[in-house]
Amino acid sequence: MRTNNSKVKNTIISIYFVLIVLAILLATFYKLFNNLTGNPFFTFFIIVFAFALLYFLAHVSTRYFEYDSDGSKVIVVNRGLLLPERFDPREHVLEFEKEELYAYKFRNMFLYKTLTFYLEDQHSRKYKDTFNVTLLPRKKRRYIKQSLRKMIKQNKQEAELNE
Repeated sequence: MRTNNSKVKNTIISIYFVLIVLAILLATFYKLFNNLTGNPFFTFFIIVFAFALLYFLAHVSTRYFEYDSDGSKVIVVNRGLLLPERFDPREHVLEFEKEELYAYKFRNMFLYKTLTFYLEDQHSRKYKDTFNVTLLPRKKRRYIKQSLRKMIKQNKQEAELNE
């Protein structure tokens, strides 16, 4: 099964555009905000801090997600949307055999959602890897859950047969 959240790309680019317009407006109406406090430096600090916080929240939560479980391997990709692939330091790729998966967990925090894969390699070492699925629609998350449940069920059946 293949799925991704490519339909939200335009929304994410729009969020960055709104943030840029907001920064321009705040710079333009700086004198209006300056009357709120007596200290112009404090007003400037508040405006810059608010903008930086909004930008950071948008930057952290807006990630492209791709899931591909066709074939014998599962490929999961998380990347940012604004920079080209070769310049994107936020790209996170996980490729594993279906037999390595022994558990998964979706976490739904207030505005942030994650998917954690629990894997076991050939040497019986266990590790986990977490991906941002905040912008993945609920329907696609449900499809991924079905696919992962099926893999875990097959892995348990194969383990019972091998014993």
